[in-house]
Amino acid sequence: MKLTDTCIGCLLSRVEFECDLAGAGPACTRETVTACRSMLMSMRDSPLLHPQIASAMHREACRMIGNPDPFRDLKSAGNEQAMAVCRTVRPKLESFRDYVLASVIGNTFDYAVKDHDVTADFSRFFDTEFRKGLDIDDTDRILERCSRVVYITDNCGEIVFDRLLVDFLKARGSHVTVAVRDAPILNDATMEDALALGFDRVADLLTTTGGGAEIGLDLAKMPSDLASAIDNCTIIIAKGMANYESLSEYRDMPPVAYLMCVKCEMIAQDSGIARGSKIALLRV
Repeated sequence: MKLTDTCIGCLLSRVEFECDLAGAGPACTRETVTACRSMLMSMRDSPLLHPQIASAMHREACRMIGNPDPFRDLKSAGNEQAMAVCRTVRPKLESFRDYVLASVIGNTFDYAVKDHDVTADFSRFFDTEFRKGLDIDDTDRILERCSRVVYITDNCGEIVFDRLLVDFLKARGSHVTVAVRDAPILNDATMEDALALGFDRVADLLTTTGGGAEIGLDLAKMPSDLASAIDNCTIIIAKGMANYESLSEYRDMPPVAYLMCVKCEMIAQDSGIARGSKIALLRV
């Protein structure tokens, strides 16, 4: 996906949120937002994809505020909140669809998306959304392709439910490669988070998407082990909007299952799926 005026407004709201999390004062916040706006305007007509531009902007914002991981406390709180709910709901999860739905509900742990709020009472929210089910449900078609899986994670909080889904896939005999972010950016899960949740004990390969602080997937920056896994997989499971924004632009890829909550109007327009929808969408 390419950058639009709507995207620029949303991205700058995230910069303001990062500044607030880092305790930057008004002057520093104004300077950082102004610099990031100028960067976005200079890059909007470039051939780079939306996640590549957003990543460059967030790296610059973090440099200016002097904090490489302003979301650190929120990420920890999100994981703790998700684990508390996970202990309650895990006995209720039986089918592949159940585990996918739980993982998609977890995708609501996405801070500073404009006009999207992370609920304070996640337990009640989870129960309500679980009863509603998926709005796009390709889980039967996805499961039949899951012999060799590359699973690209997204946010903290939701990664707790990703672990349950990976456990399910492994129990049925799938070979699973799990890729997390290479360095802190926004509230995306990193290797530190994956190791804390024991992904190294369940995944056949635990790696990163490469490129340092980079959202989405940049094929030119991914490490060789992930590139090899993608070359040999039967499906990519891609969590969240940034991974959608990247992978939907690439051609000659394996089948991709997009698991996410559609939280952004631009994603809704691009996918043809209403904002607020919970989807398990297979693209082949």
